[in-house]
Amino acid sequence: MKSEIDHVLGLLYGTKEYDILVETELLYQSIKDRQSFWYETSNFTCPEGCGTCCHNFEPDLLECEALYMAAWLLENQYEKALEIAEEHFPFDNGKTCPFFDEADPYHCSIYGGRAFICRLFGAACSLGKNGAPVWRPCRFYPDSLLAARNPPIQRKQYTQEEAEAFFPVLPPVMSTVMEQAITMTPENTETELIRDILPGSIRRLLWIFTMNGNDNDTPRGSPNNNAA
Repeated sequence: MKSEIDHVLGLLYGTKEYDILVETELLYQSIKDRQSFWYETSNFTCPEGCGTCCHNFEPDLLECEALYMAAWLLENQYEKALEIAEEHFPFDNGKTCPFFDEADPYHCSIYGGRAFICRLFGAACSLGKNGAPVWRPCRFYPDSLLAARNPPIQRKQYTQEEAEAFFPVLPPVMSTVMEQAITMTPENTETELIRDILPGSIRRLLWIFTMNGNDNDTPRGSPNNNAA
């Protein structure tokens, strides 16, 4: 698996944050693998360019998610990371996720660093009262596309047995994934909104770079003069 934050990991090697980031990326990859198989076998994917779930919604993050998002930004969008460290979000309009880019046809401006809920929404099961997986179509999925399936899919909750009549496999269970995520930082199981937790997470990683003697060795070779 090729890491999307390989240089940041090198700067953090030997720290607690390094371990958290490695575990988080492995869990993200596990989600991707299971969902890829689900998409391939079910042919049930989000309509291209939808983004409706990003409106009137801002994800709240566990510590591990915030650290990964911070690391991804520092690795891939360094200047934007510095802006966010100062609590300036480039797409913040009060109506969508602060990373929602209306001008981009795919909308998410940090797709590789997105949160668990963004990875799971629309492609995950939940657990029913009996502890077995249940599935329902995304509430934003167009009725016309549900009706066009053979057989048609109704806007309702399906038991595991009912869903397996439509699909050879089911997507991952959201609560199971989140339970795994919580174990990465058992001393901190609270969540905070992106705007409240991400700036500090970026500053935390920049500080560790400096403490590890990497103050002039920032991701992608970007200058670190503003990181103090």
